Amino acid sequence: MQELHPEYRQLKIPVPKEFESIFTYFYYAENSSPDPVTKTLLPSYQTIMLFCFGENAFMTTQEKNTIEVNQCIVLGPVRQAFDYTLPAGTSILVANFKDDAFYRFFGKAIVTANGTHPNEILHDNCFTELWHQISVFPSPEEKTNHVLEFCRPYLQNQDEIIRLLNQFEDPGLNPIKAIASQTNQSERTIQLKHKTQFGYSSKELIRYNRFLKAITIIEKELIHQKKIEWFSIIDECGYYDQSQLIRDFKHFINLSPSRYLKFQDDICRSGSA
Repeated sequence: MQELHPEYRQLKIPVPKEFESIFTYFYYAENSSPDPVTKTLLPSYQTIMLFCFGENAFMTTQEKNTIEVNQCIVLGPVRQAFDYTLPAGTSILVANFKDDAFYRFFGKAIVTANGTHPNEILHDNCFTELWHQISVFPSPEEKTNHVLEFCRPYLQNQDEIIRLLNQFEDPGLNPIKAIASQTNQSERTIQLKHKTQFGYSSKELIRYNRFLKAITIIEKELIHQKKIEWFSIIDECGYYDQSQLIRDFKHFINLSPSRYLKFQDDICRSGSA
């Protein structure tokens, strides 16, 4: 099957092991065609930092608000899908902060719905200078490596409660209750720390991870050209019924599951693997 945009290039760039607790990976997209290209970016529940090279890129939210991206912007945590448009000759590099990493860099976890230039968070012009530095590197890998080295001095130590939450793996237990009991603190204290440093609640994350598991299963079945077994997905992901699955799809990406399949070629994922 012929690609809809053969001159549109995208790739995911892994990070060195020492940065794996900070970033999932970097996402790069480049439009070498003579026309603008619009794609949909899936929600990641991560805060992202996006660098734009060439003409200004545009992002459109589900509420039809349009955000113009000049040089650099931070958004997040990205709770719902949004469309982004790359004009001809434009490229973007997206850093996906993992878990509490954005808080460890910037001292806050939530930015405005319309995005914020990172200079405004730090009250410093350093990210404008960073954009000029990475603009001269020809490859996305070189750009990524330079961003990693730039970020290294900003990283603060991880809070012990957050470390315990990150390492919690028992799906049968409520992580907030379990960590509260383990540390002899109130559930409210753990909830507030989770919200403050992650930018979202534990309940929100559970719902998103269920949706993400469904998306991952669908992607694997599409790769192997298998028929999508919706009721098997409902059962495996812990949905009560088909209507709950549909509600999650419409909540996160404003598409029904069947329409998600139809528009697969125009949907990208920059965040969680």
